[in-house]
Amino acid sequence: MKFIKRFFDGIQRDFRLFLFILLLLEIYRGLFILIMSGYMSADANSGQVAAAMWTGLRLSLKTAGAVTLFSFILVTIVGLTPKLRLAVGVFASFIFSVLFMARFPYYREFHSTFGIEVLQGLNDDLGSIFVMIVQEYGFFWRFPVAMILTVICIALLSRFLILKTFAAPELDGFTRKAGFVSGLVLLVGAFGLFVRFGGSFTYGGGVNWENAAVTNDEFLNECILDDAQALYRTRTLAKRMTEGEISGIDKENVRAAAETISAQKNLNAESLLPYLERKTKGAKIQKPKHIFVILGETWMQWPMLGKYAELHVADGIKSLIAEQNCYYSRNFMPNGDFTSVAITGMVTGLPDINIRVNYQPKTYSEVYPTSPAQYFHELGYKVDFWYGGTPGWDNISKMSIAQGFDNFYGFPDYNAPKQNTWGTKDENLFNALEKHLADEPPTVHLIMTTTNHPPYNLNLEEEGFDVNNCISELKKLPNIDDPGSLATELGHYFYMDKCATKFIRDVSKNYPDSLFVVTGDHAVRTDPGTRPTIFEHQSVPFVMIGAGITKNILPADTVGGHISIFPTIFELIAPKDFVYRSIVPGLFESNGVAFNRDVFITQNAAGKIDSEAVEILPHVASAELNRVNLTAEQENAKKIVGAVRTVAWQLLTKGADLNKVPTGD
Repeated sequence: MKFIKRFFDGIQRDFRLFLFILLLLEIYRGLFILIMSGYMSADANSGQVAAAMWTGLRLSLKTAGAVTLFSFILVTIVGLTPKLRLAVGVFASFIFSVLFMARFPYYREFHSTFGIEVLQGLNDDLGSIFVMIVQEYGFFWRFPVAMILTVICIALLSRFLILKTFAAPELDGFTRKAGFVSGLVLLVGAFGLFVRFGGSFTYGGGVNWENAAVTNDEFLNECILDDAQALYRTRTLAKRMTEGEISGIDKENVRAAAETISAQKNLNAESLLPYLERKTKGAKIQKPKHIFVILGETWMQWPMLGKYAELHVADGIKSLIAEQNCYYSRNFMPNGDFTSVAITGMVTGLPDINIRVNYQPKTYSEVYPTSPAQYFHELGYKVDFWYGGTPGWDNISKMSIAQGFDNFYGFPDYNAPKQNTWGTKDENLFNALEKHLADEPPTVHLIMTTTNHPPYNLNLEEEGFDVNNCISELKKLPNIDDPGSLATELGHYFYMDKCATKFIRDVSKNYPDSLFVVTGDHAVRTDPGTRPTIFEHQSVPFVMIGAGITKNILPADTVGGHISIFPTIFELIAPKDFVYRSIVPGLFESNGVAFNRDVFITQNAAGKIDSEAVEILPHVASAELNRVNLTAEQENAKKIVGAVRTVAWQLLTKGADLNKVPTGD
């Protein structure tokens, strides 16, 4: 009878712990929606908010149940001290309070409730990440607030748990006692099943993170996930990432995918190599001695658009675009949402398919057939990488050298002072490279800047940027969440733009036959307010300037992405019938589609790869389009995305030999 009383009492107290955690998660969800309501779309209404809160409550049953399970097993069943139940609740309250406070800056940066970006951070320089959290994201005030919230939780939970419970009935005889215990066990089991499936007794009727998006508002859909469920999503994505899973890959039909992306048809080859071969049609400009491809840190395109002209943060690159020897396309897409994904794409010619190329043993044992350095060598160029950070960051130096680059220079190599935790100032990077040019043979330079990255610690006034004026102009725009912070970020964009523009003008003066390409490693991190379009959130510029370049050297706003840059240069400078290998063509032979992990862009539209979401590009007259044309572009885009990803998967996991996988023939 003693066990029955303890078990009955424990169940009631565990249920209180469960209710407390569930209510805490729902309160935090509601507060987040209230405080960050500016991120909701204009179409969101109270009904959708209610749907998000209700679905989130059901989903959080799983989280509260997982927390309570520890108490149920260790205290109620095993019989350890009841203080352990309180300890479990206190620890959970602390974790959820810290995550609640961290969610605000995280969402502002990534428009996600703890997503795949967490994985990138764990593989990044953790010391630099911590410095960034302290300097940019308010660690020293957010953490104390989280501690205050935890103390409040402790005070409430400790009192809630010690409230008197219902006493177990006095039972005589083994049969009655066994029946009572069996009933409790069945009740607990049914409750556990109901919690496990998110408010249902079946998987089909329940809620999980993959089917929880019940509203048509992205912000509310992210709010449905409590922090634990969001991290669980990240863990699941990490597992899929390890396995190379991403939508569109058809592992059974690699040959068909190769036919789709090939410049040559009906090859029926046993290797991917013939499908990847492309022949140039002849040089379009005189072969330059120096070629520069600048990957600007977070060089998003939206500050260059007309509606943001009064911010005056992209005046440098816009002045270059105005020159007669410059071509500019707005229809351009980065390889991914992270710097390392952009770099791996440029170095290897491979798209992002959820396989971290810079951590694959194969990357260091052989050169991928799509890696561009080998073809520049054939054209008589050395290939160097210039980086504003440290060479050891994310295996970038090691990977580049393994894939055929001749040299890699990080800021310690050219003795530049460190500006922040990520590296040196952009002007130090560009100055070091410019001094290096006089003694160089013909060289291709891939340049990665660092300054436009948190922690944002430049003296912007000294750099000539009027922060107060920028704040005033930002306040005139709709949906600006924090004009002060955004102005600081744009000030660092202004600095990057200024340094890159000066470098291009100075080098063009001293080496007039030079060729320059400017783009961004990614766009996500800094948005024009709480409701950016897909295009604003994702697109980066493509600017090509140099001797022989004209504004009509390519059709207006030709579609391309990172991995089409070097093929474009081959087509621009190589003699007729020069052979190189690439998964995608250059811009002179553009297939009209560019993409990253989640988003594609075509001549007229941008859309989500895994949904039907699509929007007409802001510089396209919508009257010229109809839904049929948009649907056709969307379907073609997804077909090409799948083919490119499938071929890349084959190269990364099996190699070029098509006999190593079923082909579906």
